[in-house]
Amino acid sequence: MDNYWIIGGGQFGLIAAETLSKTDSSNKLTIVEKQSAVCGQLEQLGFEVVCSDAIQYLERNLKSAHFPQWIVPAIPLHAAFEWIRAKMSAAFTLESIRIPNDIVSELPNPIQGATGQFFISIADFKCPPDCPEPDVICTFTGQPRPMVLHEYLKSLQIEDFTSVVIQSHQLAPGVGGYTPEALFDALDQIRNTQSPVLLSTACSCHGVMNAFHLLAR
Repeated sequence: MDNYWIIGGGQFGLIAAETLSKTDSSNKLTIVEKQSAVCGQLEQLGFEVVCSDAIQYLERNLKSAHFPQWIVPAIPLHAAFEWIRAKMSAAFTLESIRIPNDIVSELPNPIQGATGQFFISIADFKCPPDCPEPDVICTFTGQPRPMVLHEYLKSLQIEDFTSVVIQSHQLAPGVGGYTPEALFDALDQIRNTQSPVLLSTACSCHGVMNAFHLLAR
């Protein structure tokens, strides 16, 4: 049995919960969702629900003595970035900055998001929703994967930036997540840097990247 916190109870959070339940009925699932109507619907389906803002819940409750094994982000935000912003808010402001064009040009199929982040994918097509993320061969094309995205991002040599990458793991077909330890490792790296930060969360094929400065309060 594994313990999962699913961050967001909308369409993708529900898919993750249903998939993980089918994978192993003994899995302990907690869905964190802020909309009360959605919370009620999820509870009627038999899921354990915490009706709360997801990032606030993570910031207040993700502690070493109460780790789940896995965190499954399912909100339309870069959850790791928002959690780190909340954890550092007492001492620092995280000021978002534009990712320089020379860095963007090194990213596969980058698409800029509404708040300045970039969504990254080695795929220029819509992936199957139940992709098992095989090690070498793409499920859709049948061809070798051109790169392992999280490894590629870690290998980038980026002048004037500290690059921090959180690896998202395949937990079930179409469901990805990371460990709490990975979040705290990223937090420690960011606390110890004096340079601007590129923070990415990525699996083998897809990712999201934010850039920011730390400004002392």
